Amino acid sequence: MFVLESIVGGGPVATSQEISRERDKKSAVSYGGQALIEGVMMRGPGRVAIAIRRRDGQIAVRVDEYEAVQNRWPVLRLPIVRGVVALIESLVVGINALMYSANQTLDEDEQLTRGQMTVTVVVALVVALAVFAVFPTWVVGLVRGRLGGAMAANIVKGVIRTAILFGYLWAISLMPDVRRLLEYHGAEHKSIHTYEDGASLTVAEARSRSTRHPRCGTSFLLVVALVGIIIFAFFGWPALWLRIVLRLLLLPVVAGVSYEFIRLAGRSRSPVVRWASWPGLALQGLTTREPDDEELEVGLAALAALLEDKAALEWTGAEVI
Repeated sequence: MFVLESIVGGGPVATSQEISRERDKKSAVSYGGQALIEGVMMRGPGRVAIAIRRRDGQIAVRVDEYEAVQNRWPVLRLPIVRGVVALIESLVVGINALMYSANQTLDEDEQLTRGQMTVTVVVALVVALAVFAVFPTWVVGLVRGRLGGAMAANIVKGVIRTAILFGYLWAISLMPDVRRLLEYHGAEHKSIHTYEDGASLTVAEARSRSTRHPRCGTSFLLVVALVGIIIFAFFGWPALWLRIVLRLLLLPVVAGVSYEFIRLAGRSRSPVVRWASWPGLALQGLTTREPDDEELEVGLAALAALLEDKAALEWTGAEVI
């Protein structure tokens, strides 16, 4: 495998990059990412960087320009609305990055097409709807007469949905292939923490950072579940068709409110906000694992490419394609 000097000694980072980091902090620029198959995607204003560890051990990095739709339509930057838009964009960018990473690790005759990926995503969404929406409603419907009211029924339904989420994450975390993906998830978080702390983008610096981050999508999922419990508890228990319509109509509101909290949690130093963020951080114990040095190198290479940090990118030995 590709062994680098940074594993034992680290590498220098240009002073201009440190200045850039301080400027980014003051302007509240946030960088995020996603674990991929043998890689990490990092995303910032106007750019997306993907780093993949190839079979020969080489790190390949691809950087694409990306203009958020909010830049063209200022109304989409309004609170709540921006959360829905950001979620949709993140799904599109994330799915494209995941397909790219999968194809980088497959033989030519095994390459995934966009159509195959689309079918996979649609099937996954249908299954998720059945498991997280239909099943809890059906279970609560069987015992609703014993729950003492519509609000209690909605709360129990939300608790069941949250329990399913915990169980699902725990179950998939036991799979060897998924475990490696979770290690790359940890590498993504450690890399971002290293940057946000103003430290050099090296394995030596990233190693001591946490694998959990308040802006993580795992925390977002938990917040969505909890916000959904609160909002839908006030709508009683109408007919099934009306419950479905209400859920679809209010889903953007739930997602938007959840996004605003996650956004606040990533920036605030308030003890109250930190306390409220704790459940999401705890849940990340199921969706992240400690990465090895080579996985950390991939995460750091993706972030360095996104930031155009040539010094940090050079020591990773990554090939920009």
